Amino acid sequence: MDKICDKCGLPESLCVCETIAKEKEKIRVLTIKRRYGKIITLVEGIGKDADPKSVLKELKTKLACGGTIKENTIELQGNHKQRVRDILVKLGFPEDQIEIT
Repeated sequence: MDKICDKCGLPESLCVCETIAKEKEKIRVLTIKRRYGKIITLVEGIGKDADPKSVLKELKTKLACGGTIKENTIELQGNHKQRVRDILVKLGFPEDQIEIT
C-alpha cells in the first residue's frame, strides 16, 4: 500500500505536489560577474516543493559545469542563460514562467 502525501493527501504514486509547485513559480535566469571576471549563471525562484537539488544535478549534467545552491538560488559556473531555459522546459517548468534577464 502506498504512503499518503502529507501535503495533498493523495497516495505518493498519484501525488501532484511537485507539478503544482512547478506551475506556480516565476523563475529568473541571470548572469553576474564574480571575482577575477568569472561569469556565474543564477537561477532564482525554484522553490523547495520542486526539489532544487535534483534540478541542480540535471543542469550540471546537461551543461557540463559546476554549480551549487546558495540561499534557494542555483549558481552555475559559466554563461548558460539560453540553454538553462531549454533544460528547465524539458524538466516540466512552464516556458512562460521562465524570465531571462
